[in-house]
Amino acid sequence: MTSPSERVTRAVAPAVAAAGLDLEDVQVVTAGRRRVVTVVVDSEGGVALDAVAAVSQSLSEALDASDALGSQPYVLEVTSPGVDRPLTQPRHWRRNVGRLVEVTLADGDRMAARIAAVDDAGVEVVVEKQATKGAPVTKTPRRLDFAEIASAVVQVEFNRAAAEAADEEDEDRGH
Repeated sequence: MTSPSERVTRAVAPAVAAAGLDLEDVQVVTAGRRRVVTVVVDSEGGVALDAVAAVSQSLSEALDASDALGSQPYVLEVTSPGVDRPLTQPRHWRRNVGRLVEVTLADGDRMAARIAAVDDAGVEVVVEKQATKGAPVTKTPRRLDFAEIASAVVQVEFNRAAAEAADEEDEDRGH
């Protein structure tokens, strides 16, 4: 016997693929007399609001034509992944090259690192550390195979643009 999420996934996957998007997640939650179906889609360049609207219509038609939810009414929500989405697939890592991530390794160690490059087997990161406030930041490259990574999440950086501009000014002055 399959779960409602699995049945919905089978029903909507062709429409998501036809829209040129990746199906990231499907959740079906019962809320009173109806179900809330949440479909998470993404693409290499992110997902524009117009694309979400178009795929929402296609997914609604696909669900109505299928028996994935039976006759129970449902509310369809189509969204893109939030910034707090775990990085679980190589494509998630590729879409976040240059971003800071919090990585928990399979051995329990944790690190903050910036994604430098990604291939199908793993990721090259740069671990940035500052011994003391005001000391220079050391940047250590490190290779992580995906099998070594227990979990990883992108970190929100509010001051990144200002820090990069200051770094570029220092480089321009030869510091």
